[in-house]
Amino acid sequence: MKNLLSMEDLTNEEILSLVKRAIDLKKGAENKKRNDLFVANLFFENSTRTKKSFEVAEKKLNLNVIDFEVSTSSVQKGETLYDTCKTLEMIGINMLVIRHSENEYYKQLKNLKIPIINGGDGSGDHPSQCLLDIMTIYETYGKFDGLDIIIAGDIKNSRVARSNKKALTRLGAKVSFVAPEIWKDESLGEFVNFDDVIDKVDVCMLLRVQHERHTDSKEKTEFSKENYHKKYGLTEERYKRLKEGAIIMHPAPVNRDVEIADSLVESEKSCIFEQMRNGMFMRQAILEYIIEKNKI
Repeated sequence: MKNLLSMEDLTNEEILSLVKRAIDLKKGAENKKRNDLFVANLFFENSTRTKKSFEVAEKKLNLNVIDFEVSTSSVQKGETLYDTCKTLEMIGINMLVIRHSENEYYKQLKNLKIPIINGGDGSGDHPSQCLLDIMTIYETYGKFDGLDIIIAGDIKNSRVARSNKKALTRLGAKVSFVAPEIWKDESLGEFVNFDDVIDKVDVCMLLRVQHERHTDSKEKTEFSKENYHKKYGLTEERYKRLKEGAIIMHPAPVNRDVEIADSLVESEKSCIFEQMRNGMFMRQAILEYIIEKNKI
């Protein structure tokens, strides 16, 4: 079974193949349509971009999208994730896209005989977001080798930071982090001072402050959006120091005037909304890839 659970499921060659296919689709290449397949999107966490872009991608491929709402499912009666997914397999669903708050939720689904695309697991991985980020960077630079990338924000709780660090480093980029002490995860790599590097980076990637994952009382009481923006956000002053050709990224949703000044969200260097556009094309490419690899 070929799943897409983390970026470690893909070789560098497969990553680049997916990027080039998504770019071709964006340029108008014909979809590999399959009106005989059924897919269900199981989102146990709130989502706009990931869920809806998967839905649009699925419909562009003529896939039959089966509605699934956690609030009206047997999950509310105590049904396990495995039993829910196995039920969908038994009634003829061919693929599952799943987002769940539990890290590595997919380990309990190893007996499924249909492929899974991970739409995000807790603070673990987010491969489709990582791939659309990689696509956006590739569209700008046409390479990864030698690029200097900074990821700033709530690193400890970010699946985007983990996925992007793994993949971009493998592809040849230098990735470092900026975060408050309480949101650092030193196991991921080097943490630097934002103002020491802002004029050197090729990509400035900002991450949302994930209040919903903050269980430590210190995390909640010490946070001030004004203080955070001043110390760790992309202010207008920092923006002016970015070198020519540098780009700004953010997986969204954006907390304006926290991670990034409101005036910069659609600035000349910003790729934030282009990332969202790229997400739909990348998810088409992912769906095609999973269908082809599993010969379904």
